Amino acid sequence: MEILYFTVIAVGLYAISDALLNYIERQRGARFEYRQIIFFCIILVLALITFQTMSLLMKPPG
Repeated sequence: MEILYFTVIAVGLYAISDALLNYIERQRGARFEYRQIIFFCIILVLALITFQTMSLLMKPPG
C-alpha cells in the first residue's frame, strides 16, 4: 500500500511542479533557457520534503 501512496504523490508532485514553473514563467514573461534544470530543482525539493514527511507519518509508533 505504501508504494501506491508514493506513486500517487509522485504524480501529484509532477503536476504541481509543472504548474509552478509555468506560473513563474508567466510572471517573468518568457520561458527559461534551462527549463529542465529549474523543473528538476523544484520537483526535487518538493519530493524530498513530501517523502520525508510521509516516512515520518507512516512510521509505526514506538
